[in-house]
Amino acid sequence: MPDGRNKYVGSQGKFIHDGKGHPACMIGYIQDITERKEAEEEKGKLEEQLRQAQKMESIGRLAGGVAHDFNNMLGVILGHTEIALAEVDHAQAIHKDLQEIHKAAQRSANLTRQLLAFARKQTVSPRILDLNETVESMLRMLHRLIGEDIRLSWKPGRNLWPVKVDPAQVDQVLANLAVNARDAIAGVGIVTMETANIVVDETYSLSHADIVPGEYVLLTVTDTGAGMDRETIEHLFEPFFTTKDTGKGTGLGLATVYGVVKQNDGFVNVYSEPGRGASFKIYLPRTHTVATAEPPASEQKPSRGVETVLLVEDEEAILNLGAAILKRHGYTVLTAGTPAEALAMVERYAGPIHLIITDVVMPEMNGKVLMERLQFLRPTAKALFMSGYTANAIAHHGVLEEGVQFLEKPFSVRALTEKVRQLLDQQST
Repeated sequence: MPDGRNKYVGSQGKFIHDGKGHPACMIGYIQDITERKEAEEEKGKLEEQLRQAQKMESIGRLAGGVAHDFNNMLGVILGHTEIALAEVDHAQAIHKDLQEIHKAAQRSANLTRQLLAFARKQTVSPRILDLNETVESMLRMLHRLIGEDIRLSWKPGRNLWPVKVDPAQVDQVLANLAVNARDAIAGVGIVTMETANIVVDETYSLSHADIVPGEYVLLTVTDTGAGMDRETIEHLFEPFFTTKDTGKGTGLGLATVYGVVKQNDGFVNVYSEPGRGASFKIYLPRTHTVATAEPPASEQKPSRGVETVLLVEDEEAILNLGAAILKRHGYTVLTAGTPAEALAMVERYAGPIHLIITDVVMPEMNGKVLMERLQFLRPTAKALFMSGYTANAIAHHGVLEEGVQFLEKPFSVRALTEKVRQLLDQQST
């Protein structure tokens, strides 16, 4: 074509023979089929995007399930190790062994937290944020992460729209992208971070199956590293996929980024070519909610008590651990392994119940429904939910509803006792 564009054409014809059976001429037609071919190619791209999204969703369900069950086991290891450490004298040789067990379990808990982030099952507490302020508060740490040979360039956008996201999740995204950029650069290089407001229109979303039109805040992290080929980019966000040498990466960093962004109704695009670096573009939806002032932190109070606590947990090891911790701190503890058992216990127990702690995901009924029924019987009892990840019964996409008190598993002795004390003190004020 005169404008340099290629055209697709289809043709059909036949020979016309003379009286002796020899071909004398040919008649036929040529048809412009460019629009049809382009539509077929676009359809193929969208189908491939859908297949990729379905694959990531399936991997996410698997990762979330494994991480949830593993979290329960880690909670038991961490809890009993902390109890044992409190009972063993520092001078004894076994004290150091217990510390090593605790460190290993804590590192494992951090890995499962990343898996839960990828699966979008991470427990989060979103706040209204200025993304510029959040990035700037991380710059010093990011400088340390990438090292002295790599220059970090920060280019904040002006008049940035607010976003609603857990600041700890933003820290996760920034740290993982910084480490990824650092590892892609051999020797000296530049990592550039910038923010901007951007409007995604319907035209763009039509060619990207997982993108919703709207107003977004864009965070871009670009490096001058080795870059990636198309095949690498296609697997980039899958858990445990890594191009690093054995033992030099978990393959969970970018999977965590993907999960965090999706959990916050955003999306992520990657642009890269071998030898030309890479650019990660994180789109977080603009929020129109007005930020409210944070309430002042309450004065620290002792974590011991004399109140009665009902603990409901279908994992026996977690149930026994929670009961042991609370009893050691002075509480009267009632335990139930199923929702039905909890309801029966509340109906027959004559004394007061000051706090009900229940797991979120259980057989028979979920934690929210159980809590509603228990609080109908004991309206003055405070409520505390706990889980390795949240269920839709009390949360949407893993984000806690306002006012719901939650304890993330695996929990430490201190986390459990301080949370219990905090809730019971609120009851008495």
